[in-house]
Amino acid sequence: MAAMALYPLNYCTISRAPRPSSTLARAVTSPAPLISVTNPSSPPPPKKKVLVPIGMGTEEMEAVILVDVLRRAGADVLLASVEKDLVVEASSGTRLVADTCIAACADEMFDLVALPGGMPGSVRLRDCEILRKMTVKQAEGKRLYGAICAAPAVVLMPWGLHRRKQITCHPAFMDKIPTFRAVKSNIQVSGELTTSRGPGTTFQFALAFVEQLFGCSIAEDIGRMLLMQIDGDHRRSEEFNKVDWSFHHTPHVLVPVAHGSEEMEVVMLVDILRRAKVNVVIASVEKSTQFIGSQNTKLIADKSISDASKSTYDLIILPGGGAGAARLQKSRILKKLLKEQKETGRIYGGICSSPAILQKQGLLKDKVATAHPAVIGDLTCQVADGTGVVIDGNLITGRGLGSVIDLSLAIVRKLFGHSRARSVAEGIVFEYPKF
Repeated sequence: MAAMALYPLNYCTISRAPRPSSTLARAVTSPAPLISVTNPSSPPPPKKKVLVPIGMGTEEMEAVILVDVLRRAGADVLLASVEKDLVVEASSGTRLVADTCIAACADEMFDLVALPGGMPGSVRLRDCEILRKMTVKQAEGKRLYGAICAAPAVVLMPWGLHRRKQITCHPAFMDKIPTFRAVKSNIQVSGELTTSRGPGTTFQFALAFVEQLFGCSIAEDIGRMLLMQIDGDHRRSEEFNKVDWSFHHTPHVLVPVAHGSEEMEVVMLVDILRRAKVNVVIASVEKSTQFIGSQNTKLIADKSISDASKSTYDLIILPGGGAGAARLQKSRILKKLLKEQKETGRIYGGICSSPAILQKQGLLKDKVATAHPAVIGDLTCQVADGTGVVIDGNLITGRGLGSVIDLSLAIVRKLFGHSRARSVAEGIVFEYPKF
């Protein structure tokens, strides 16, 4: 799998029989380009349809990364709730708003059904009879399906969809898989079934589906777009002017959001910090607490920015997304909070395009920072170009989507030390970075 060249080779184990009539075969022989040139008189080819079901306790990182990456590749992705309500509280407390309920798409045909994990999210998926019938039909039709984290063991096995397949799952559930079926790799492709290990392997999981649906070149393009490729000459993290970030209380973190914010960045950051027992508040600068991310995933913030401003935060960190950053910049309340954060010596930062906001407020003066390649040329401060995460005193900045997990773990390390950061990394099945 050429797309997996973006990662260490031992991350992916493939067991695939030839399937000339399969979706994979069609995708490889005729990959869909990111930008297609077609005869104006001919109808455009139908979009690949993908179903991502969610339930109470689903791993938000897994669900949102799957939806986001596949939409960027051009797939028509439905986020479907197996609950009575479209609003679903995920495993770390983030509230996702599904596009539809599972019953509304029961009779539809999908090119891929991808199950996120999490507990009790996997149990909620397993107990949904409509989803079971849809996924069994998917497998019987030799169409693509997959599961990650707890879902391979908790969902696929009771449904009998692991038979004659080799699968992987989260390390905590490996003992539930028959030894002769279990594979300890981050990605396992076995015919139409793809399985993966946890939140920290979801990018690879999603890119494996992009390759199978659209071809190797598209998967590689998406990987580069997400800044996933780690160049040997580039550092994952650098720190300058080291200061202590430890507190004698539970750290309090604010993550402001707006329409157009990168939902993957929001979800990864919040999820990892909450796993480390940080008190995180997602605050919307919009009139409503509901906001729509850059790839049209709908989420609900914890508070409005006006309500959130009544508290003091140890760290304020801004997610990226061009349109989202522009809307964050217009918030007078957020400007005031950031100014106070700088003046009082508290911690602040930004990811992707949002360091440009910090610069316009004079918050990068005499600092070293990084940002997304699209905006890094606009920064007038000292730039650590190519470094994924840069810490300078009380400032932390990240290059983009591919650096968010590293950035989140760097925050955990600064707040609590290496031991807790390593523990969180192991829990999400992510290689702990060598800072």
